[in-house]
Formats: sequence, structure tokens, C-alpha cells
Amino acid sequence: MRAAKADLQGLFAVYKPPSVSWKLVRDAVETHLLKDLNSLERPAPRQLVRFLPGMVEGEDGKQLTMTVTQVPTLADHPLVSGPAVTHLKVGAGHRLDTRSSGVLVLGVGHGNKLLTDLYNAHLTRTYTVRGLFGKATDDFSDTGKLIEKATFDHITREQLERIVSVIQGSNHKALLQYANIDLKTQEAYELAVRGLIRPMEKTPPLITAVRCIQFAPPEFQLEIHCLHETQQYLRKIVHEIGLEMKSVAVCTQVRRIRDGVFTVDDVLLRTQWNLQNIRNAILKSRHKVETEIQNNLVHEEASTDYEREKETRAGSVVDSTQVREREDALPASSVVKW
Repeated sequence: MRAAKADLQGLFAVYKPPSVSWKLVRDAVETHLLKDLNSLERPAPRQLVRFLPGMVEGEDGKQLTMTVTQVPTLADHPLVSGPAVTHLKVGAGHRLDTRSSGVLVLGVGHGNKLLTDLYNAHLTRTYTVRGLFGKATDDFSDTGKLIEKATFDHITREQLERIVSVIQGSNHKALLQYANIDLKTQEAYELAVRGLIRPMEKTPPLITAVRCIQFAPPEFQLEIHCLHETQQYLRKIVHEIGLEMKSVAVCTQVRRIRDGVFTVDDVLLRTQWNLQNIRNAILKSRHKVETEIQNNLVHEEASTDYEREKETRAGSVVDSTQVREREDALPASSVVKW
């Protein structure tokens, strides 16, 4: 049992279905792990030495004597001690709201600290978002209160792709602004080649890439790569696209297909939430998580070096300005003329 619990140290991903709270998913995983851990064979109970009375045959008949024996400790009996494992902290990474589905990263043991490390790495996430032209609601979803209808026959795929390219271009400029890296350096080029340019602090939602993967009016589907987003923000994007197309639109589905290093190929389905599968998933993802954390350290060093360089240049400018100001403040007679 101890070996099994020791292996539960790391990160893994599960699939969160729609219409289910992420808290219920996390609690269900935790319940299954506790049940499986407590079903494992326990160590043998400790043995205590006891002197038990007994009768033996003697010269004068039966005589009372004390016999040394070992008996199991009742405190170790399951009916007395109860379950061996009663608490197991399972943490959740970037959460999904109730209406969304897809990849949900969970951490157990020291994996809860790794969740914080990945959060500070500001990794991108990928979603597939379905939209429907012709309707507008108060919450941008197809389940909200209908507030407007419009035609959509004039919309073409070329127009839609033109709009999403504009969205991507404007967000790309904002991404470079928040990245805090000198784009003219060799380090910035190497980070760009490796796809590691990203902001190192909390920013407004940023879309790093977006493309149309399905167009069958009135329905369409987008693939969106983003940072610091919420699922409601993605629904609002669909609404704004509808307005740009001289129509209206609602979001019918938000599905996360990638969260940092975890993809839909890594997730455990509802029937796979057990001790053995989770242990295997943690082991499988360990190398990917460690590599991503190391990449983040490289990015932080590049960002720190750029900040120091800016401060040095700013200090040099201030020093030279202060020298000129002091010279201008001197009386004319104190200035040495050569």
C-alpha cells in the first residue's frame, strides 16, 4: 500500500464531460483513488507478547502456570482502525466551466506544486469551438435567452477566414508586446523557433492562433490556441465574429483538446479512473512535465536578462542627463575653458 501511495506523485489528465462541474470530476477521481488504495492488502498486524494463564499436570494434580505467546494487536484490525487512507489531496489545474468539456489536468501528491509551476509557465491551451449563425442570446451560448435573429445566407468561408486572420494578427502584436523579450536578439530567435515566446505574467486573454476547421452554414467550427482565457471569453469571440459578418452568432460547444503538454490522447475516461491507470498516466507524463518546466526556466532567464539590459540602458541615459543638468546649473565662471 505504501508503494502504491508513493507512486501517486505527479500530474495526469482526465476528460471532463459537459454539464458536469469540474469539482464533481475531481471529487470522483479522489473517491476512486481512496477506494482502490484501501482495497489493497494491508501489512500483517503487529504481534504483542502476552503471558497467558494455563493449566498443566503436576505432582499435586493440575497447576496454574503462565505461558508466553504472541497475539495480534487489535488496534491494527481494520474493524478497529478503519480505512488505512482517509485523505488524498487532488488538485485541479486550469478549470473548465460546467458547460465546457475536454482536458482537465489534475495533480496528486507533489503534483499540486507542479500545477503551480505550470500555471506560472503561462502555457497555451487549444479549444475547438462550435458556432451557429443566425441567433444571438444574452450569454452568447445556444442555451441562453434569445434576444435577436438575423440572416446568414451572405456569409462565405472566405469572409470567415478573413475575419479570424485579423483576430490572430491583432492578438499576435499584443503577444509580442507582453512577451518582454528583445525580439532582435539571438535568444529571441531561438525561443521563437521552439515556440516558447509567451508572456511571463498575467495578461488579458490572448489568442495565439485561430483557424476555421469546418464551415457548413449556419454551423461553423474554429480551432483556437490561446492564453489566459476563460470559456466565456471564447463564447464572446463567436458572438463578435457574428457581428463582424453582418449577422449574429451563438456558441454551441467549447471543448478543450490541449492544456499545455496534455492532449486528448493523454486523458483518462470515466471508466479509467482507477489506481492502476492513474499511476501509469503519471509515469507517462513525468518526462513531458519536467521538460516543459525546464523550458520555462530558459524563458524566464531570457526575460530577466532583457529587463536588466533595459535597466542598464535607462540608467546610462539618466546618468548622462544628470551630468548635463549639473553642468548647465554651474555659474559661467566655474566652467573651465580649454
